[in-house]
Amino acid sequence: MLHGIDVSAYQSSDYSTSGLSFVFIKATEGRSYVNSRLSAQTKRGRDAGLVVGFYHFLWPGNITAQAEYFVSHAPEKAGDILAVDWETTGEGTHASNAEKDAFIRKVKELRPKNRVILYCNRNFWLNIDTTSYAGDGLWIADYVTAGKPRIKASWRFHQYTDNPLDKNVANFASKDALRKWANK
Repeated sequence: MLHGIDVSAYQSSDYSTSGLSFVFIKATEGRSYVNSRLSAQTKRGRDAGLVVGFYHFLWPGNITAQAEYFVSHAPEKAGDILAVDWETTGEGTHASNAEKDAFIRKVKELRPKNRVILYCNRNFWLNIDTTSYAGDGLWIADYVTAGKPRIKASWRFHQYTDNPLDKNVANFASKDALRKWANK
């Protein structure tokens, strides 16, 4: 199992990269928010030789506009992974299955050289998702033993804790295997 973290503006741009193979960085949310630490957090991951991913927190509505907003702000580099963060918004709503699927497909269309994956928690995957569409792979959040999410579906990444920050493992034999997959 490979270890990684995900960060947003709530975390430092000087996060520890010790023992990590990858980092996911929040890029955007909706159609108006960009992570103020995006550039610095990206540089930190790249300088450490990590596989870098970016995620967009999805809101219901304006799906094409959100996809365009995300790709216009997420750095464009072959081998980076793009993810949609599908969960309950601050308003207690969430994008529909059709919207989640349309967002993934639109990002894949706009960035055909990048892997595009779905991030969601176990409850969303088991009780809200009806299509099982996760693009190029599933990034599941389930706060249990690392690498043992309580789902039957195959997964690429597992977020297993948020204490003291979001920690993840990747289901790849080596960092080279992850990099090769990410480079399509």
